Amino acid sequence: MKPTDRLSEDQLFVDRSGYTKALNGVYVEMTNKALYGQEMTAGTMDVLAQYYFINQTQHVYLPYATFTYTATEVMTTFDSAWKKAYELVANCNVIIEKCGDAPSQILPEPYYGIIKGEALALRAYLHLDMLRLFGPIYSEETKARAAIPYVARTGLEVAPMSTSEQVMLKIVEDLKTALSLMESTDPVRTDGVRNSSNALGDNALHYRQYRLNYYATKALLARAYLWQNDRTNALIQAESLLTEVQAPGKIVFPYVTIANATHVDRPDRVFSTEVMFSLYDINRVQMFDNLFNVSLPNNRKLSFSGGDSNEFRVNELYDDANDFRRRIWQNASSGVTTAITNMKYADIPDAPGRYMIPLIRLSEVLLIAAESHPDLATGVGYLNAVRTSRNALSLNPASDAALKTAITNEFRKETIGEGQQFFFYKRRAQTAVPNHASITGTKTMVLNNYVVPLPESEISQRN
Repeated sequence: MKPTDRLSEDQLFVDRSGYTKALNGVYVEMTNKALYGQEMTAGTMDVLAQYYFINQTQHVYLPYATFTYTATEVMTTFDSAWKKAYELVANCNVIIEKCGDAPSQILPEPYYGIIKGEALALRAYLHLDMLRLFGPIYSEETKARAAIPYVARTGLEVAPMSTSEQVMLKIVEDLKTALSLMESTDPVRTDGVRNSSNALGDNALHYRQYRLNYYATKALLARAYLWQNDRTNALIQAESLLTEVQAPGKIVFPYVTIANATHVDRPDRVFSTEVMFSLYDINRVQMFDNLFNVSLPNNRKLSFSGGDSNEFRVNELYDDANDFRRRIWQNASSGVTTAITNMKYADIPDAPGRYMIPLIRLSEVLLIAAESHPDLATGVGYLNAVRTSRNALSLNPASDAALKTAITNEFRKETIGEGQQFFFYKRRAQTAVPNHASITGTKTMVLNNYVVPLPESEISQRN
């Protein structure tokens, strides 16, 4: 019997459509609730980031908000994420190996470069998230400690544990190889995101925002460098990417328009045109209904209030009342309860990005550039590029520390519901974070709480 989480290889890789099907399967499975369909985005990860007001002792997410990593349900959540991520890494490895070392009659260019490139980039993406979750805060002191396994080939033997430094070397290597494979094959560079069906029927090279395309891979490389505190290389990747995708007359990821951001019936709440990489999930509304729906009991709902219309926590996050991003917060009513509600993922028929779960967006690249640039004024310019695109007034931080604080505030507003903020705090070893237990204010973060213990299922197979 073949392991159930492995692709049925011999039947699948007999023609090009088999490779496409295998790769599509990885993207589809990434929307699993254990990963980016809920817990690694809007659920567990954003609770760890202390976005929400959770003060009920019976709240299902209280053990997460308080970093009670020994609680049974918390251990199960992280075990499920770990297993699913490495299952998909294994599937990526099958695809990579089946692609071989050169284009073939079965898999000619551009398909060879794109399919192998995306599979390598996805392998790096999944490993980076596992490292950021279970590994230490990256530093000169911690980078030599065993962190997670980097699984780069098929087979049933247990992969050895690697240090953070070793994992990052492999992630960077995978991403550089992926970029070299996609730089002359990915149509996103010549035709843009191609958000329409192919008239000839084959959509394998269309809908590039729903694939880990060339530009998203470059952004992921910048994210990876910044995780290692390598601002020089993070800046090189971010600026070269911005130069290409914001070239006058050839803008690939245009800022959301005022009309779309503020549309009365069909608002674009994920700013879909700016998303570099996302998952396509026709069941995205289930994530909204599981986490945010106003009809949920208060002990199951992720809220900025105690189940009422109190907007203090909203006002603390958004310094400008005209900010488009504030519009995700609406008073929703169940007929019984009216409460301030995060509507980012509420289901709106025909709205832009209706089924989109964003994982990499343009504003993150701008904020990486803002944080990495050695010149304060240039960094502030990148910061304000984000703010002005959101209809918020420009800021003028007068010091590096003030800019750093401003970047943190913008990042929180940009990536809510996308699972990135906890990693942002962890990378910075931030000790003051929002307080889950009161409507406003901060609490002290114990740095050890940034490191989730390795799942028992992983430890047990190594003993």
